[in-house]
Amino acid sequence: MSSNGHSNPKRPRKDMSRPLTVVLGAQWGDEGKGKVVDMLACSADIVCRCQGGNNAGHTVVVDGKEYDLHILPSGVINKKCVSVIGNGVVINLPQFFEEVKKNEEKGLADCCGRVFISDRAHLVFDFHQTVDGLQEQEKGKSSIGTTKKGIGPTYSCKASRSGIRLADLLGDFSLFEEKYRRLLKTYMHQHPDLNVDIEQEVKKYKEYAKSIAPFVTDTVTYLHEAIKNGKKIVVEGANAALLDIDFGTYPYVTSSNCTVGGVCTGLGVPPTVIGEICGVVKAYSTRVGDGPFPTELCDGIGEILQSRGGEIGVTTKRKRRCGWLDAVLLRYSNMINGYTSIALTKLDILDTFEEIKIGVAYHLDNKRLLAPPACAAELAKVEVEYITLPGWKTCTEKVRKFSELPVNARNYITTIEELADVKVKWIGVGKDRSSMIEVF
Repeated sequence: MSSNGHSNPKRPRKDMSRPLTVVLGAQWGDEGKGKVVDMLACSADIVCRCQGGNNAGHTVVVDGKEYDLHILPSGVINKKCVSVIGNGVVINLPQFFEEVKKNEEKGLADCCGRVFISDRAHLVFDFHQTVDGLQEQEKGKSSIGTTKKGIGPTYSCKASRSGIRLADLLGDFSLFEEKYRRLLKTYMHQHPDLNVDIEQEVKKYKEYAKSIAPFVTDTVTYLHEAIKNGKKIVVEGANAALLDIDFGTYPYVTSSNCTVGGVCTGLGVPPTVIGEICGVVKAYSTRVGDGPFPTELCDGIGEILQSRGGEIGVTTKRKRRCGWLDAVLLRYSNMINGYTSIALTKLDILDTFEEIKIGVAYHLDNKRLLAPPACAAELAKVEVEYITLPGWKTCTEKVRKFSELPVNARNYITTIEELADVKVKWIGVGKDRSSMIEVF
């Protein structure tokens, strides 16, 4: 009791638990986040997706079996782990059901009952995908190279408050139908070439409502209870920092916040529950689609990286553009996300090189820049300042301890740590889950 006779309010615990480990792409995506999430999911209770949609693509290899995931969190492969798809994710129902079916055929069982989707998540309709393609055509040479999965148009609807959520689909269906017809009518007015069988679509979604219902819940309350009960949670970011709608190479970006702030808004959790923030970094750089890429290699070295790394987009099947590691962008990514550690993947792809370069600064208009300019046109014009390190010319695929890596490989890793100002905790030297070296 206080001196005035009133009870003191409960004070927050000093050692407040921070049960969330966040895994984020630190470059332009395709860094191998899925493998890191799958590894961490082995000791987690829940794995969450917080933003993006089926424009994301994560490949996970377990015991030689390859799983391609787009909407499902990579942790779904761990059968003891619950998967949560948060309110910040946009859901294409046909893609969701197709993905569940394909992976169940590979041995992934019991998705219904351990995969939950937020009732606040917005729906990606087929017409969103069509509109995505039409908008890219209309932009002509100014197109940004989207995946044409309807993600941008869906987030546009969300921002303009005309979007439709799973809660609408599972509520009064007549109200859903009214919203759907109104939204489609708006798009058909904007795009006369858009041809949709409205009656057939309405009928289809009436069936989808029955099929999706067992997966849908109030994930905000679910996660709050899990945190209160001491559950261990891993959050899987889709896309990556340099594709973030605010901090990426705008306008050549995705339509969501794929930096750490998107975790809070995309799941409904406070920042105080976030503990570890792992940035996943490829040992070199890649990019799919259009946009500036300062360290890009449009020569034989770039082709070697593309070939050795198998750099084909999981979602788009397009070849990825390849280049040297860019420490300017990596530092910038770390500024925004505050990584507590880095997972450095695909180190083995560099095994054959005599020397390896890292971009450490930019030069533009007689100025030396240690951070990227905000304007994409300016970023496209920078000259990159490199440092050159000796390669190791030794196969690292079977290495499982940091001390067993070649000296020059270890030097490459410590140089990255110094340039990015963050420790490397894991090193990937192959496709399988077992090929991750933990650095103690």
